[in-house]
Parts: sequence; structure tokens; C-alpha cells
Amino acid sequence: MEETRIMLSEKEMPQQWYNILPDLPEPLSPPINPGTGEPIGPEDLAPIFPMELIKQEVSQERWIEIPDEIQRIYRLWRPSPLYRAHRLEKELGTPARIYYKNESFSPPGSHKPNTAIAQAYYNKQEGVERICTETGAGQWGSALSFGCCLFGLKCTVYMVRISYEQKPYRKMLMQSWGAEVYPSPTNMTKSGQSILEKDPESPGSLGIAISEAVEDAATHEEAKYSLGSVLNHVLLHQTIVGLELKEQLKLAGEELDALFGCVGGGSNFAGQSYPFVKDKMDGKDIDLIACEPKACPTLTRGLYRYDHGDTAGLTPLMKMYTLGHSFVPPPIHAGGLRYHGDAPTLCLLVDKGIIEPRAYHQNEVFEAALKFARTEGSLCAPETAHCIKGAIDEAVKCKEIGEEKCIVIAYSGHGFFDLGAYEKYLANQLEDYEYPEELIKQALSELPEIKDA
Repeated sequence: MEETRIMLSEKEMPQQWYNILPDLPEPLSPPINPGTGEPIGPEDLAPIFPMELIKQEVSQERWIEIPDEIQRIYRLWRPSPLYRAHRLEKELGTPARIYYKNESFSPPGSHKPNTAIAQAYYNKQEGVERICTETGAGQWGSALSFGCCLFGLKCTVYMVRISYEQKPYRKMLMQSWGAEVYPSPTNMTKSGQSILEKDPESPGSLGIAISEAVEDAATHEEAKYSLGSVLNHVLLHQTIVGLELKEQLKLAGEELDALFGCVGGGSNFAGQSYPFVKDKMDGKDIDLIACEPKACPTLTRGLYRYDHGDTAGLTPLMKMYTLGHSFVPPPIHAGGLRYHGDAPTLCLLVDKGIIEPRAYHQNEVFEAALKFARTEGSLCAPETAHCIKGAIDEAVKCKEIGEEKCIVIAYSGHGFFDLGAYEKYLANQLEDYEYPEELIKQALSELPEIKDA
């Protein structure tokens, strides 16, 4: 029987991150200052980001060295294992070979520390005392709390209110690492106060929480802001996953045919897929599938336009697929996928047809997650369940047409803090939300008018 677990040694862990900017099919449209309407420069970002991360954000260097101190911390859980899902293949009766790159072994239980550690390190190097951030499902907040704890930094987390209520143990995990955690929207910021005046019962959104975290950082000299997805420097930190995956597939004697990853802002999907994008552009037959919820269908139903990354309009305007910065998605349990926009690099690749988006309902992804758990044993996060659904559908299609394929699942995190969601699914209490077209149109009607859009 073929090997089930493909491991790399610590010595084989990548020592550089991969930056996709020089390999994009065309240059990104520049971020725009919402006040002046002009492209932003480093001086516009300096109040909220440390300079080294700003340099990485705009760098055209293909390879960026991973500092030794970051590598030493990575070795707490990296390199992460690649598994062959033999039992799932047998259950499905498919000729496809299914693998999953398991990022749940990090202390916070997801892929997020790959950038949290790096961002905490660079902030510490520049004398920052406190980092402010937002979090949806709590995975990013947990990861940054962990990173700040290791580097002796204070951490303030604005957690989307519905997730704060649905996932109390994520909040406790952040607090265990010393973070202050608040349900967003709060009365602590002007952004939060504005939302609560309009809707005192607001479930919150990532866009709202971003506004609060950015405002906090911008109005306190000792603090900087940190984002867990979307921006170029965040995505390049995650490419350590895809670089490991490339080496592990070589050890397994495999060539990738299809990769499935969930997408909220894009960091998990980009981390696993970007090292394969140039291969696809150079002619290799690889399907790169970005999986999202039908309740928040950014890539599948949004417009490719300039928009704010946050609800209050404090952040630069970025060209991306968007549902509108005022969009507040339904309270689905995949909290990390409830974002109105996506990473500009990812959106460009979708626009060019290099990456294909697919959307799924909440109940069908939980069904897929339990099929995976009952064969492979691992209970995944609701976010990860979306790409498991996509991969299972692809494997079933292979069975129907008698085609062999190497399919990889970007397994972004475990579901141990999401048992409340599984409890509701097992009790038939989960709803499938398909966001009404008229509400999407309403949110899109509020997009700013930018000539280059």
C-alpha cells in the first residue's frame, strides 16, 4: 500500500518565501488613497504598518529570505505533513488519488501563524508595543495572540460579534496568550459607534472589525495594525505551505492535477496554490479551485472593481472582486469566509481565468466534512469543509468518467472549536443562505467611482 504520510525533515523546510508579484500575468492596479484619489505610497501606510512589511508588500523580488528567528519558531510545527486520504478514496470508489496538506498542527490549530509569527517579529524589530487586529472565526486572532505572546507584544483583537458568541473557546484561547478581545462592533471606536447607531443588534462583519482595528492603530502612537489575509506580504508568508507541498508531491512521485482551497480573504488558498500558478501559466494542466460560501459569494457573484477593504472606508481602495464594503453577510458558521472582498492578486488571477472559483451551501459542506471525519478521522474547521466538498465532488466526477487525478485539499485548520456548528448540523438546525441578488446589488451600488475600475 502506498505511503499515507509524506514528511519533510526540518532541514528541508523552505528558507525563503515566494512572492508572486513578479510572476503575475499583468501588474496589479495600484491601491488608491480614498482622500486624494491618487495611488498610495509607503508614507501612506507607515502609520499602521512597520516599514519592513511595507517593503514586502510592494517588493518585486521573487524570493524573500525567512529570518532565522522566524524559522526557529516555525519548527515548532513545520514542516507540516501531507497525507494520502486512502479511506476517503475507498469510500468514494474513485480512481482519483486524494491528498491533504494538514496545517492544523500549529499551536493555534490553523495556517494563520505562518504570517502571524512573521508580522509580530517585524513589529518587534521596529519597536512597536501593541498590535491591533480583527478576526472572523477567531483563527487569525488566535494566531496573532500567539505570535505577540512569543515576542512580548500586547495584542488587541476585534472579533466579529456573531463569531464571538458562536465560538467562545477561540476567545478564551486568545486571552490565554494574553490578548484583549472585544466583540465587534464595539462602542470603543467611532467606526463601531456608527454601526451600532444604525443597527444595535449588528452581528458584525470582517469589514466592520477591520475599521475598528485600523482606527485603534491609527489613533495610538504605540500601536500598529496587522491583517491576517488579503495583502501581498501576508500571502507571501503563507507560501511556505505550497513550497513544502511541491517537495512532498515529488517525494510521493505525484504531479498535481487539481488543488482545492477555501477562500475568505485568500491567505490559505494563496499559500498552497501560488507556488503552482507559474507552472499553470507555463502550460501545465493544473486546476486551481477557490471554494467559497454561497452566503458570501465574493468571487462568484461580486464585481471586479475598486472598493474599500473595510466598512467605514478608512482603508485604501483596492481593485478586487467585491460584494460592496457595506455588505454584511448572514451569520454562517464559516466565520473566516464572511468577507466582502478578496486579495487583489487572487482576484487578478481569477479575472484572467487562471484560478476558478466555486461556491457551496452550508449544509453540503458540513456533510462533506463529516464524510471526511468518518473516513480519515480529522474534524475540520467549517472553512476547510468548503474545499473538502469541492475535492469530493471532483473525485466523484473522476469515478463517473473513469479518470485518474492527483487531487490536493488545502486543509487549513481543525474544527475542535467549532463543535457547536457540528451540533447544529447533526440536529438539522443549520440554514442554507443564498444571499438575495437585490441586497448584493444594493451594496454594489455604493461602490466608489474610480476611473481605473
